[in-house]
Amino acid sequence: MYGLLLALHLIAATIWTGGHIVLSLVILPKVLKRRSAQLLLDFESAYEKIGMPALIIQVVTGLMLAYHLLPDVSLWFDMSVPVAHGIAAKLSLLALTVLFALDARFRVIPKLSEANLVDMAWHIIPVTVFSVLFVLAGVSFRAGWLV
Repeated sequence: MYGLLLALHLIAATIWTGGHIVLSLVILPKVLKRRSAQLLLDFESAYEKIGMPALIIQVVTGLMLAYHLLPDVSLWFDMSVPVAHGIAAKLSLLALTVLFALDARFRVIPKLSEANLVDMAWHIIPVTVFSVLFVLAGVSFRAGWLV
C-alpha cells in the first residue's frame, strides 16, 4: 500500500509542480508582455482540470504517507522528532499554498484584468516556489536534509 500511495503522490506532484513551472516560466511572461488576462484565464481553465485533482490527490496521499511515517499525529509539529521536520515543512507549505489560492480565487481572479495582472503574478510565483519546496521537502525524507 505504501508504494502505491507514494507513486500516486509523486505523479500528482509532477502534475502540480510541472504545471506551475510552465505557468511561471512560459505562460506568465507572455501574459505580462501582452497584458492579456485572457491568456492566463485560458491556461488556468485548461490546467485546472488536471491541476486541482492532482493537488487533492497530493493532500490525501500526503496525509496518509505522513501517518504511515509518524502515526501519532500529535507529534507532526514536534521538532524533537526528526521525521516531524519534513511533515511540518510540507504541512506549512500546504497552508501557505491554500492561503495564496484563496486570496487569488476570491480577491484577484474575480477582478482579473489587464490592470491587476502583476497582482496575479505575485500569487503565481510564490505558489510555484512553494510547489518546488514541496518536492524538495519530500526528497528530504530519503535524503535526510530536514532531519
